[in-house]
Amino acid sequence: MIKRYLPILAWLPHYTPRLLGSDLIAGVIVTIMVIPQSLAYAILAGLPAVVGLYASLLPAVVYAMLGTSRSLAVGPVAIIALMTGAALSRVAVPGSDEYLAAALVLSLLSGLMLAAMGFLRLGFFANFLSHPVIGGFLSASGLLIAISQLSHILGIEAGGYTALALVDSLAHNLANSHWPTMLVGLGSLTFLYVVRGFGARALAALHVPEGLASMLVRAGPVIAVLATTLISWRFDLAASGVATVGMIPAGLPGLTLPVLDLSLWHTLLVPALLISVVGFVESISMAQMLAAKRRDRIAPNQELLGLGGANIAAAFSAGMPVTGGLSRTVINHESGAQTPLAGLFAAIGIGIVTLAFTPLLEHLPIATLAATITVAILTLVDIPLLRQTWRYSRSDFSALAVTMAMTLIEGVEAGIISGVVLSIGLFLYRTSRPHSAIVGRIPGTEHFRSVTRHDVETVSHLALLRIDESLYFANARYLEDTVYSLVASRPELSDVVLICSAVNLIDASALESLDAINARLKDSRVTLHLAEVKGPVMDRLKLSDFLDDLTGRAFLSTYAAWSELHRQRN
Repeated sequence: MIKRYLPILAWLPHYTPRLLGSDLIAGVIVTIMVIPQSLAYAILAGLPAVVGLYASLLPAVVYAMLGTSRSLAVGPVAIIALMTGAALSRVAVPGSDEYLAAALVLSLLSGLMLAAMGFLRLGFFANFLSHPVIGGFLSASGLLIAISQLSHILGIEAGGYTALALVDSLAHNLANSHWPTMLVGLGSLTFLYVVRGFGARALAALHVPEGLASMLVRAGPVIAVLATTLISWRFDLAASGVATVGMIPAGLPGLTLPVLDLSLWHTLLVPALLISVVGFVESISMAQMLAAKRRDRIAPNQELLGLGGANIAAAFSAGMPVTGGLSRTVINHESGAQTPLAGLFAAIGIGIVTLAFTPLLEHLPIATLAATITVAILTLVDIPLLRQTWRYSRSDFSALAVTMAMTLIEGVEAGIISGVVLSIGLFLYRTSRPHSAIVGRIPGTEHFRSVTRHDVETVSHLALLRIDESLYFANARYLEDTVYSLVASRPELSDVVLICSAVNLIDASALESLDAINARLKDSRVTLHLAEVKGPVMDRLKLSDFLDDLTGRAFLSTYAAWSELHRQRN
């Protein structure tokens, strides 16, 4: 039981020096790479930059003990930072003590919700976020975050957490752009774009080994941070009005206690739930993909506990909501991480930086961090997904488009809620009108296909109706209408067979409709039969009186029904 909730106990006894070496190297690389990200995402959330470092410490340690993914790296991420800032700006002024206190409450609520979902084994709820909804949400969030960073790159004031508010604010203040800040921001942006887009090819042309080239490309943000920090220090850009990170308090965070303000907790309840679900979906997607590459497996419900524990740890260590980050996880994986201890080593590395090297970050321009966020986040804008969804399913595209529009216009919470609601609504609509087909026998075989698509044998007195959907309250009446229309259009019918090969469920409403169909067909002197009913469905039917009242039979196969009913008539 203990190993079930503490996966570290299952693999730590088998830990070897070889694994230690791989994890240690990965931890060092992740430490160097994610420090700029951690600072940037804290600022994106409206929090002091050091909070990003704090959120990369104890949460990573807790996840290493509770998580099941060997590659997932936990810490601040862009989407969660954006959602955090949007939620907290409603209850406090960014930068105030109340804002910081609300961030701790949000982390705690998110952690408690994730942990509760894990204990209750509710990981399947994430399935209500369809891929088009997730894609639309991430694409819109990427655009939203990129727009929000323009103010830092241009050196102007801009506020808001919707695209309209941000664009309006930027337009009004564009004339006040600060040229030294623009030079740093646009220069960093250009450098990072060139490195990401052309760095690998350029290094390959210079015959740099592929592994080293990939690492150098990923080190682009670190290089930009080091270069602009040195320039800012050497030329005292802060005195020229260039915003910098400023003094970051050295030392590890102390114990923090979230305030017990019931009104604040109530206000942050829905944002915390959305942050929990979105964070879990992002983490589980990455963890499953990387686990599949290693022919490994993860436990989604245990992942809920791991992420829940990480967020609870963030609440008590001056942090912010965290989850498994895309970029830091990829870096961790490609750096050779073999176990969750790589995340622990990265936390130790970040802890050392927080203890001793924060003065080196004092002159780091905010514009550089904004450029780092912009280049990283625009990869979330998935143009191929938009094209493919448009071609494949207009209804799914509508869910994607509504999610994007609502995210940009009303904010992240409205976007994801509307996307989920629309997806569920479209599912109910589609399944409320189940596809069905009249089938006939392919001559000389035991196979049956639709009469509209194939040249098949049929007989006038027998209708074989295949139902291609489970039967439940939303489509029960539609089934009745379908059968009644069929019988009304063919006066010569004496037998109707419902082929249930695709029916995985018949709920109480659908059972009532089947009873009604059976009674009405009996009054019309038409016999109702079933065929190919699955075992679990038949087991449920046997608990009712339907089979006793059925005017016909339940056949094992469609061919058996055809042979028997065709022979009887002949």
